[in-house]
Amino acid sequence: MATQIEKAHAFRALHERSGTFVIPNPWDRGSARLLASLGFEALTSTSAGFAFSRGQPDYGVGRDTILAHVADLAAATDVPMAADLENGFADEPETVAETIRLAGATGIVGGSIEDATGRADAPIYSLEASVERVRAAVEAARSLPFPFTLTARAENFLHGRNDLADTIRRLQAFQDAGADVLYAPGLKTRDEIATVLREIDRPLNVLMGFADGNLSVAELAELGVKRISVGATLARVAMGAFQRAAEELRTAGTFNFAHDAASGAKLNGLFAQFA
Repeated sequence: MATQIEKAHAFRALHERSGTFVIPNPWDRGSARLLASLGFEALTSTSAGFAFSRGQPDYGVGRDTILAHVADLAAATDVPMAADLENGFADEPETVAETIRLAGATGIVGGSIEDATGRADAPIYSLEASVERVRAAVEAARSLPFPFTLTARAENFLHGRNDLADTIRRLQAFQDAGADVLYAPGLKTRDEIATVLREIDRPLNVLMGFADGNLSVAELAELGVKRISVGATLARVAMGAFQRAAEELRTAGTFNFAHDAASGAKLNGLFAQFA
């Protein structure tokens, strides 16, 4: 098994080499190991997917439980693992910094901090507060004994604030505060993504896996996107298939869903490699 330092340097190298890479989002050990077996070079957690697997809503899981979860993911494979650390689980920069330090002790090699408050009446932190939070996260990341790759997220588009100018302003401020990677989930069009890329000089993570309007990996690579994630989409795909199968069983009393089941023998063989 690679050490955390080795994984951290491998993860950083993915961001520094030419080209684009996909970083899918497992929600448990099994999905992490399946993704690693398919050859993905790095993984990152999905807080929403994990919450759904626990029967809880997104943002319904506390920091200690999330940190235990990402520690489990990090130990599951030899692949570098990053984490969705939500908004650092606090408003105060000091607590955000503490979250980064605690996350660094779990075995992960990177993580994201978002500028969403979790409050419906004021969903996005002010620019000043957001920058202070990112700066605190950066300082905490730099204090770790390995290169922790910090991603700063501007959440406007996920909260109905489709203000590209403000999103760019925030990403530029996060860049100046020292973030290693920038991320504005909800950007969908070529024009939006290309505009952001022209205005920043850090690697950009783009979220795909929408119900419609997805650009391909090749198209995103052509634009200059460095990293592509899918958030909770894979978890929701799995849960959607489970729900459809259960509904067929309950309402029709048939078992056609079994045709789509993964082979038990293949899963046993796959997971035996990690035993």
